[in-house]
Amino acid sequence: MSPVEWSRLSTWRPARETPLWGTHPVPCSPPPQQWQAQQKGRAEPATMETLLSHSQRRPPLLRQAIKIRRRRVRDLQDPLPQKAQEIESPSHHLSPEERALLYEEALYTILHRLGKPEPNHVREASELLRYLQEAFHMGPEEHQQMLQRVQELEKPIFCLKATVKQAKGILGKDVSGFSDPYCLLGVEQGAGLPRDSPGSRRRQKAVVRHTIPEEKTHRTQVITQTLNPVWDETFILEFEDISNSSFHLDMWDLDTVESVRQKLGELTDLHGLRRIFKEARKDKGQDDFLGNVVLRLQDMRCREDQWYPLEPCTETYPDRGQCHLQFQLVHKRRATVASRSQPSYTVHLHLLQQLVSHEVTQHQAGSTSWDGSLSPQAATILFLHATQKDLSDFHQSMAQWLAYSRVYQSLEFPSSCLLHPITSIEYQWIQGRLKAEQLEELATSFSSLLAYGLSLIRRFRSVFPLSVSDSPARLQSLLRVLVQMCKMKAFRELCPDSTPLPRLVTEALRSGTIEWFHLQQQQHQPMVQGMLEAGKALLSLVQDITGDLHQCQRTWNKIFHNAFKIDLFSMAFLELQWLVAKRVQDHTAAAVSGPVSPEMGESLFQLYISLKELCRLGPAPSERDGVLALDSFHRWFQPAIPSWLQKTYSVALARVQRAVQMDELVPLGELTKHSTSAVDLSTCFAQISHTAQQLDWPDPEEAFMITVKFVEDTCRLALVYCSLIKARARELSAGQKDQGQAANMLCVVVNDMERLRLVVGKLPAQLAWEALEQRVGAVLEPGQLQSTLHAQLQGAQAGLGHEIRSGVRTLAEQLEAGIAKHIQSLVGVKESVLPEDAILPLMKFLEVELCYMNTNLVQENFSSLLTLLWTHTLTVLVEVATSQRSCPLASNRLKVALQNLEICFYAEGCGLPPEALHTATFQPHPAAGGNHL
Repeated sequence: MSPVEWSRLSTWRPARETPLWGTHPVPCSPPPQQWQAQQKGRAEPATMETLLSHSQRRPPLLRQAIKIRRRRVRDLQDPLPQKAQEIESPSHHLSPEERALLYEEALYTILHRLGKPEPNHVREASELLRYLQEAFHMGPEEHQQMLQRVQELEKPIFCLKATVKQAKGILGKDVSGFSDPYCLLGVEQGAGLPRDSPGSRRRQKAVVRHTIPEEKTHRTQVITQTLNPVWDETFILEFEDISNSSFHLDMWDLDTVESVRQKLGELTDLHGLRRIFKEARKDKGQDDFLGNVVLRLQDMRCREDQWYPLEPCTETYPDRGQCHLQFQLVHKRRATVASRSQPSYTVHLHLLQQLVSHEVTQHQAGSTSWDGSLSPQAATILFLHATQKDLSDFHQSMAQWLAYSRVYQSLEFPSSCLLHPITSIEYQWIQGRLKAEQLEELATSFSSLLAYGLSLIRRFRSVFPLSVSDSPARLQSLLRVLVQMCKMKAFRELCPDSTPLPRLVTEALRSGTIEWFHLQQQQHQPMVQGMLEAGKALLSLVQDITGDLHQCQRTWNKIFHNAFKIDLFSMAFLELQWLVAKRVQDHTAAAVSGPVSPEMGESLFQLYISLKELCRLGPAPSERDGVLALDSFHRWFQPAIPSWLQKTYSVALARVQRAVQMDELVPLGELTKHSTSAVDLSTCFAQISHTAQQLDWPDPEEAFMITVKFVEDTCRLALVYCSLIKARARELSAGQKDQGQAANMLCVVVNDMERLRLVVGKLPAQLAWEALEQRVGAVLEPGQLQSTLHAQLQGAQAGLGHEIRSGVRTLAEQLEAGIAKHIQSLVGVKESVLPEDAILPLMKFLEVELCYMNTNLVQENFSSLLTLLWTHTLTVLVEVATSQRSCPLASNRLKVALQNLEICFYAEGCGLPPEALHTATFQPHPAAGGNHL
């Protein structure tokens, strides 16, 4: 601001000074008729001063503000457009002219500071001036120029605002034992008591009457017949120099002229009689001294509120009671433009806004959140200003509310900071304390914060993201502020027709949910037009909606239910499912209008699964009030089912072929006797079952047909695998000279088939046949499920069993020739060789080969192999025994061999059971002399 502009502003004075003083600290509003008469015909000049002066402009009537608020409420209740409504919050920024005048006011406050500093306040004026310079963004040169101009301004009139509250335990000077106390008080100037001087405790009776001019002496009312008087009277005492000024208060007992007869009538004891004799010796009508209080002003703080002892003039009655006094060091006739042109409350409000904005900005610059606590510098300046301007606690609370609520709407800080001014206003609320324009301002602040709060609630998903840890707490704090504000007596009186807050919040949440949906839809809009791109975008949208509903269910619903009993989750689900249904139905109708490609089928399947997950979040049919838009949504996808089934089979077949092609037919481990392809096949079948569970088609009859198709494809894949794994074994065995390696591969193949048979046997459980049977019982003929699904499964298991037996037979054939050779060699052994020694080669051969097979075959296949070998061994023994019937030595050796073979194949219970060993061939044979072979 240029020096010329500053000079013009600083020399401007209004025609009439705004009244700031009176017995009561809070000015009352003029009568409505007087106020309207003052406003009638008043022009609003377009000068800068009128922008600052509330007393010079015509404020709109309170009912006009209420009408505006009603229109805002109706706007909130109407359905909002796709884009969120912008709430225009009141600006807390000042124009350069306003900032200059406010800076002058703050400098003036610091330069004319009175009283001792508070314990937590800043003592040094230089520190406060530096803070002001930062808070107002003043350059050094501009700051010095303004500081010099303020120093040249006329000093204010210094005043001590003294309130005589009450006294207790005073002396009783009347015959009745009571007194009729009153107080004389004033400020003595130019004769301050030296600190701790020896005579400072000695007082004279009539110090006020004798030392303070009568025109500057103030007197309280007389409270009759009491020892604990209550006055609660306030006086404004002017002084010039605080360093040599003292406050004096004398308390007297009013003495009235009464006849002896009247006094004898009041006599109650001997003390009263002595008082009568004493009064007879003094002049008639002379008041009795009760005590005094003398205080140095420079020892006072800006505000004092204490009980002070009443000092005696003699030691006759040293304990004369106490007096409760309140003091405040204030200014009159401040020379600043702001003080002369605006009400004190308005100036303080602007200063508070400026400093709070600076405090919040400073914390944000340091990446910390402001907790509502002012710095010592700001607290000191605001305390001094409010005290010097004699602002009541109520007006300070109201200024704090208006400043904080305005700054909150433009700068981010915890909403909990608004709770203290709300509580203060509620505790002190009396509507008559405020003028009409202040009532209007307060009503507007309520409406503005309510509208802003509702806008935050409407956008709570983006304003309070769960990615930020304290978001739930911040939202709870905002709701608490709105609830407390709407419960205030001030709010109910100034906004009597306001819509109930729960209804406003419900509407804000509903409209905000719709806005959020449209915003998400725009964000997922594909860059390239096409059905596949549109399907991907719609899938992402549905997934985002499902995630949002999960967040509502887990976190947000509890917050809104605790505050307003609002079921956010149910409301959001109902709104979003209608919006989703329309878009999904349009997309699927276009997607299935022609042949469904594999890519399109996959896209539709993923969308179908996402919709099922979304619908599972909704209420059960028995808990609904009506039909949902997503009910029977599966019918929109029905034409895509063949594509899904074909895709499932094709993917599984390709995976089986790839697994077999990469299989080296080597056991996975010592305890795992199948190869890698068997593991991949199990995973492949599990994926098919998972796909069937995901599909979970609601219509029973169609669900049965889909299950039949899944079982058919699974059984077909099992048989295809058998063919592929045998072909892979032949491929790897081709050219192999090591017959043992070929046998190893054959063992692995047989084990893989056995594992496949076990996996296929789990299909009824994996595809939930029992549940399906209950669902389709009413639409299928009796036995249809048994004859269809179970027949398919039994056919597949039979085919697998045949393949397994064929493989085991091949392994058995490789051993049968060796067993037959060793049994036949028993006959040709010399007679001198004992039978036990003759069978040793056979037993060693079986031990080696059976141990090998037991190591490489699973238990089921090894048992099958033992059964085949046992049957073959018995057959060979019978044939040899028949041919050697006439040779007792050969028959004996064969009998010993049979006994040892039985022990070998039984293997102490780990081989074949006795019932499997004792077959018809094993029974006694006539050719063996009636004994076992």
